[in-house]
Amino acid sequence: MHPMLNIAVRAARAGGKIIMRNFDRLDRVRVSEKSAKDFVSDVDRQAEAEIIGVLHKAYPDHGFLAEESGAHAGATADGYQWIIDPLDGTTNFLHGFPQFAVSIALSYRNRIEQAVVYNPVSQDIYTASRGAGAELNNRKIRVSSCRTLSAALLGTGLPFREGDDFDAELAVLRQFAEKTVGIRRPGAAALDLASVAAGQFDGFYESRLQAWDIAAGALLVREAGGLITDLNGGEDWLKNGSIVAAPPKLLPEMLATLKPHASAMVAGHRTTI
Repeated sequence: MHPMLNIAVRAARAGGKIIMRNFDRLDRVRVSEKSAKDFVSDVDRQAEAEIIGVLHKAYPDHGFLAEESGAHAGATADGYQWIIDPLDGTTNFLHGFPQFAVSIALSYRNRIEQAVVYNPVSQDIYTASRGAGAELNNRKIRVSSCRTLSAALLGTGLPFREGDDFDAELAVLRQFAEKTVGIRRPGAAALDLASVAAGQFDGFYESRLQAWDIAAGALLVREAGGLITDLNGGEDWLKNGSIVAAPPKLLPEMLATLKPHASAMVAGHRTTI
């Protein structure tokens, strides 16, 4: 395992311990609303501080982009930046629904090099290094061999914020529901992308995400043999927050369904990267 990836795994496990320590006492977790229907808890903040502490101790000159504390420039201009979601699936966590994850990616000069997605409930840990493949619990994983939507199980996320284009999203959902064997909406994009990498989902799409939701999962998919684009088939997924992940043979059919609605689904949204 690459040394930087090894440190990222250590950080993810440290954050996961804090999350699970609080999972059986949710009545004591303090919660606030960042915006309508978008929640943050003291557990998010504690886990993020722990993760950053582990990474900063090992790499004091690196920069950070974290969901709760924002961007922190590194001491040098060497281009390393850790992209962190300490608790992807906060709403699930707060409701006691066991589908959430720690997501950590390392970017070097705007290219994702290392990735960890850790499910602290199952203790499954997905890892990837650029050019070295992807693993689940130290075993190599590959995307599925699915070639057509008629045989595909897809993951997605649904809009929930004011200003989201519900009509466009529901139009796409209906088309995929008619064409596939099923759609799932678990509520944690990092784990959804990890599931594509492991062949558990055949594909995934979602709009209006942030960089910390998708950076690590996207590298997992690519290193597992899949493709990543935005809803138009382009490469701006990290900047515009829309993403499609699929095996090479399935991607064109997914994009053909998404492209007519892509503009409405991403209108006005930008990530903070």
